[in-house]
Amino acid sequence: MQLKKELIQQIQSIIATAKDRAIRTVDTERVLMYWQIGKVILEEEQEGKERAGYGEFLIKSLSETLQPQFGSGFSIRQLEMCRQFYRSFPITNALRSQFSWTHYRTLIRIDNQDKKEFYIAEAAKNNWTARQLERQVNSQLFERLLLSNEVKDVLAVAREEKLPSDAKEIIKDPMVLEFLGLKREAAYYERDLETAIITHLQDFLLEIGNGFSFVARQKRIHIEGDEFSIDLVFYNRLLQCFVVFEIKTTKLTHEDIGQLQMYVNYYDRFEKQDFENPTIGILLCADKNDAVVKITLPESNKTIIASKYQLYLPTEQQLIDEVKKEIEKLDNGTNKD
Repeated sequence: MQLKKELIQQIQSIIATAKDRAIRTVDTERVLMYWQIGKVILEEEQEGKERAGYGEFLIKSLSETLQPQFGSGFSIRQLEMCRQFYRSFPITNALRSQFSWTHYRTLIRIDNQDKKEFYIAEAAKNNWTARQLERQVNSQLFERLLLSNEVKDVLAVAREEKLPSDAKEIIKDPMVLEFLGLKREAAYYERDLETAIITHLQDFLLEIGNGFSFVARQKRIHIEGDEFSIDLVFYNRLLQCFVVFEIKTTKLTHEDIGQLQMYVNYYDRFEKQDFENPTIGILLCADKNDAVVKITLPESNKTIIASKYQLYLPTEQQLIDEVKKEIEKLDNGTNKD
């Protein structure tokens, strides 16, 4: 006699679901435990604030007492983190049930309140894993969005207080593609980069922004007997439009912009439905001259975006340098006017 395959699968599903619930329950209790410990430590510390070095003495003494009994989860560093956790999230009702302790360890390292609120909103909205949240923080997502947006707009979109009305509200420049595993000092063909993106499509969707879904690779189009291939096609449900990508592993030229404009025009005239918004074209390039991009495109352009890619996580200084460059461009534009 042989057991039915469906029966085994049904029971396996029940076991897996129960295990998942148990893990989530344990992690929720752990978050609450660390929050309560942090509350007790901070309140006791404030009681003895007049005594020099009392806070340091308190943490050290607690660790020496608790660690032999309960293990490494109560080291000096961990207890300091509990205190910082409560200080950062003093209202227990504000804690998110879908966030694990690992999520919160990443969030409490963020000093800027706007930045912290942005990552909380994005992580909750997109159901980021702790690893995905850490990657987005390390890739300076918030700072990259600020290069072309105001803080209030970035936060409003993250909190879903408004839908993005401009592609630049969700498209980053530069895009960080360290997850592709390609060496930054090596030269690549465009097809190599495209293949790596398809292989790591889930990570790429996370990087390019909210609301994207994959449509096609090497999409063939025919125009009066001539055949062309668009590297990548996506659809964005928030912007309600097609988004076509062209990949350039060399410095961007005005011919590249013209080619992408043709693809955008094709989609607008032959693929777009009446209820949809104009197609957006993104040139993902190794390098670009912003002045060439600006002169090549009309001043009213909102559909063609040139975004540099980099194969490594940016440092804080690199982001500061990028911000300075953007400010200088704005100042120069103002002076000319």
